[in-house]
Amino acid sequence: MSSWPLLSVIIFLPLIGGLIIIFIKDDQNSSKNIRWAALSTSLFTFLLSCIVWLQFDYFNSSYQFVEKVTWFNDFNFNYHIGVDGISLFMVILTTFLTPLCILASWTNIEKRVKEYMLSFLILETLMIGMFLAIDILLFYIFFEAVLIPMYLIIGIWGGVRRIYASFKFFLYTLLGSVLMLIAIIVIYRNTGLMNIEALQGNFFKKETQIFLWLAFFASFAVKIPMWPFHTWLPDAHVEAPTAGSVILAGVLLKMGGYGFIRFSLGMLPEATYYFTPFIMTLSIIAIIYTSLVALAQVDIKKLIAYSSVAHMGIVTIGIFLVNQQGLEGAMMQMISHGIVSAALFLCVGVIYDRMHSRQIDFYGGLVNKMPVYSTVFMIFMLGSVGLPGTSGFIGEFLVIVGAFQFSSFVVIGATTGIILSAVYMLYLYKRIIFGSLDNEKLSMILDLNFREKLILIPLALVVILIGIYPNLFLDPMRYSIEIIISNYQIANAK
Repeated sequence: MSSWPLLSVIIFLPLIGGLIIIFIKDDQNSSKNIRWAALSTSLFTFLLSCIVWLQFDYFNSSYQFVEKVTWFNDFNFNYHIGVDGISLFMVILTTFLTPLCILASWTNIEKRVKEYMLSFLILETLMIGMFLAIDILLFYIFFEAVLIPMYLIIGIWGGVRRIYASFKFFLYTLLGSVLMLIAIIVIYRNTGLMNIEALQGNFFKKETQIFLWLAFFASFAVKIPMWPFHTWLPDAHVEAPTAGSVILAGVLLKMGGYGFIRFSLGMLPEATYYFTPFIMTLSIIAIIYTSLVALAQVDIKKLIAYSSVAHMGIVTIGIFLVNQQGLEGAMMQMISHGIVSAALFLCVGVIYDRMHSRQIDFYGGLVNKMPVYSTVFMIFMLGSVGLPGTSGFIGEFLVIVGAFQFSSFVVIGATTGIILSAVYMLYLYKRIIFGSLDNEKLSMILDLNFREKLILIPLALVVILIGIYPNLFLDPMRYSIEIIISNYQIANAK
């Protein structure tokens, strides 16, 4: 274990990088310097998060690298951070995707470069802080603050309808979060505690748990998003710049799943048991409905956005199964979806930067002109489908195995969604990549350049790595998951 405040450095290093960017003088080379400063900061942050992974004790279920500083003496509020098996890969996912987002924006962001890079670095700080927070109030502050830079990224550098999309995103998520704040106040008034670890168990009467559960559900269901709270997501994805879509799909959606594990399962086990049929029903509707909607899309980004809702339906099923296979499957699905969906949006960004069109009908026969692009796109498409040997298979397989212990109805619903995902992803790939090159505008399209290969190939390698060696990711989270399941079973053993 490290004696110096490693986690605080990881949280605030992007913010320090942002402050340095502010003071870079505006001259001819300023944009270049700003980009390099942002990239260097985010890469160093990623390296530090890898050090945490290397030093992480797999057999310790408690929080590690803990830092605690008293914040408000009178109210028992603390700057209290730590990492366990559940938050570890959420942090690494964030630090891994951020430098790729900065690289993806290297040439296509030409206006307000300083503000753009600053927004991304602040966003990274807030996301990491949220995953590492052990104090509930600290968690809430980071959780809410994430809205601001994401709102700016969509609203300033987005597409034609960016104002509408950014307002919709902001209002949906803010309204849900207000109820979370009320729930946090109720928890504090009832227990005097703000420590997430200390609150794990059965602290509240069932009636209180139900109220608290619904309050947290309103916030996390919008963030994931679950059906019918998902309508903001396709609009946000379509209008967001490529890097905005990447971080939105890759990390922000995982905040909801992470919140469910920490709060709903950990603190409110009786209410979670009570609402499990409700969650399963919503998840199955989400998986099947959004998969069918995805089939009808003509915009590539919208298709991938709806597929995200369907894949996160698999995650919510896995979480609320509350068994080892289900929860491990949900975590692996979140990691896999974070990588695969981010990569798919980057693939869309590659062809959009060249042709300025996201219409499926515009493309066709790209394999003739872009063989490298077609290959990496295929890996991500197969990862999304859940082909054995890719990251997508591990999460989906574990969730289905866990679902067999719960209900055959849930198994049928989940597998139907997986089959439908294969249909729309294969359909998308066939339309874009194969066939004849009918559109004359595509005759001069170029394959991936060095920068684009530098972004997409590491993602493709991670998709394959998770698929062939899942224990590298499963082992660190196993004991933390066992504690949550144990507390849940004790609370409901009546």
